[in-house]
Amino acid sequence: MNIKYRLMTIGDYEEAYALWIKCGNGLNDKDDSREGIDKYLKRNPSTSFVAECDERVVGVILCGHDGRRGIIQHACVSPDMRRYGIGSKLVDLALEALKAEGINKVLLVAFKKNEGGNKFWESRGFTIREDLNYRNKALTEMIRIDPDYVKE
Repeated sequence: MNIKYRLMTIGDYEEAYALWIKCGNGLNDKDDSREGIDKYLKRNPSTSFVAECDERVVGVILCGHDGRRGIIQHACVSPDMRRYGIGSKLVDLALEALKAEGINKVLLVAFKKNEGGNKFWESRGFTIREDLNYRNKALTEMIRIDPDYVKE
């Protein structure tokens, strides 16, 4: 199996988006639109990556930083391509890119229901912070693209 890794470009959007949907990543109609991802990639041009096999995107990691902290936004590997080290390689590439930009710490948010994903992140050294509450506030109305989402 020949897996190629490279920086993500906006040309990868359709395949990346389809993969995020397939993997159940929590998306919304603003931030995860083509325009939203284009803006993100322009601000963070060297920290997001795709994995390709037979000219098909089989893995993606959307990663960036604010100058102080890194954040992994969306990461997934096609279910038929898991257990080949693709996810670990994508994480390594993103972390190396963040280090090269002087970033010392990275965070991510994972759904509690995502048992496989949480096991993966734990195996990669990401710990759960019990001393924090995650909070957010929408500044504009967004449509959630997550069939399992329950509004609280």
